[in-house]
Amino acid sequence: MRCSDTTTESKPLTISALCVLALLSAVAPIATDMYLPGFPNMSEDLGAGASGIQLTLTSFLIGLALGQLIIGPLSDHYGRRRPLLLGTALAIGSGVLCALVSSVGALIILRVLQGFGGAAGIVLARAIIADRSPDAATTARQTQIMMMIGGVAPILAPITGTLIVSLAGWRAVFVVIALLSLLAFIGVLRNVGESLPQARRSHAGGGRLLRTILQLFRHRLYVGYTLVTGFSFMALFGYIAASPFVFQKVLGLSPTQYSIAFGVNALGLIVFGAVSAKIVSRVAPTRIILCCLILLLVASGAALACILLNASAFLILPCIFLAVAAVGPLMGNASALAIHQVPESAGTASAVLGAIQFALGALASPLVGVLGESNALPMALLMVVAALLALCCYVFLARRPLAIPSPQPETSHA
Repeated sequence: MRCSDTTTESKPLTISALCVLALLSAVAPIATDMYLPGFPNMSEDLGAGASGIQLTLTSFLIGLALGQLIIGPLSDHYGRRRPLLLGTALAIGSGVLCALVSSVGALIILRVLQGFGGAAGIVLARAIIADRSPDAATTARQTQIMMMIGGVAPILAPITGTLIVSLAGWRAVFVVIALLSLLAFIGVLRNVGESLPQARRSHAGGGRLLRTILQLFRHRLYVGYTLVTGFSFMALFGYIAASPFVFQKVLGLSPTQYSIAFGVNALGLIVFGAVSAKIVSRVAPTRIILCCLILLLVASGAALACILLNASAFLILPCIFLAVAAVGPLMGNASALAIHQVPESAGTASAVLGAIQFALGALASPLVGVLGESNALPMALLMVVAALLALCCYVFLARRPLAIPSPQPETSHA
């Protein structure tokens, strides 16, 4: 059955709709992770150095950040569904063109467009959930479920990418990404209706939009949870950007062992997120966030200490696993609580949050490579610093408890 633009705000999200939103939010991680195994072949085929190929990753994140800043506010004015369909269509077209490029410069530009289109899925999936949720606990739970479903992507993407590159070349990876975007497009047509009624839409011009964004930055809890999300993602992306070199060149893992280790870490992120979604109705999201921030800081610090002491991979890898796993509940709960602070501007709030998140992620990529590809110290140090900054943002900006209905007689607060 095909959904229309008629508002379905009063209806709860179905499992099929959540799965579509999960696929939309997973396309960006897939477009990030799946083509990594093809970097050497891309460098040879396009006649570009490693730095040029790595710019295709940074440009994608820039597109994601810019796309969310623009698409989110537009969705507050025009509704969620139409911008979502247009953005996904752009992701499809740019993905196909990425498979046909003959120069790294063209690929960099197309990756910006692909990121811009893919941003619609990320920013509007969060906004749609916020539109349909009656309280913060429901928002956090549904966001966590969406992330848990979509979290299969980072497990399968590197392994699938390796298989595709070996069988059909790196260009086929972009064809697969475009097909996944097409599947998401069809899913939206059939399962995701409009969630923002006309009465709640913003009819503001550019000046009013700028004032709305400035008002968001004056909302202490929103800023706090947004920065917790952003710095947590910075720690995660520092690991993602450095792991191909650190795991293989520093820790001595084979390509197959690296894919397995990467998948296990992603599985930990999903499992921790699933546990968080299960207990969030009984344990305050604020407490989950604090516990995971402490785990992220301690595990990253332990990994840094092991690297400084030249410890074996058997000691370093479990520390990295715990740090990565902690990010799952962190980002799900913190992003949900951030948007829940400003339900009247959910699209803009989600856009600003996503832009900050991916801007910090884009910053992580060059930082972890500052000492070369055969040094694990920058990765661990960045993860520690990002975890510490996230914890400080929580303590000093987002610590005030949020009133959330709970079946327990007392609500726990950090």
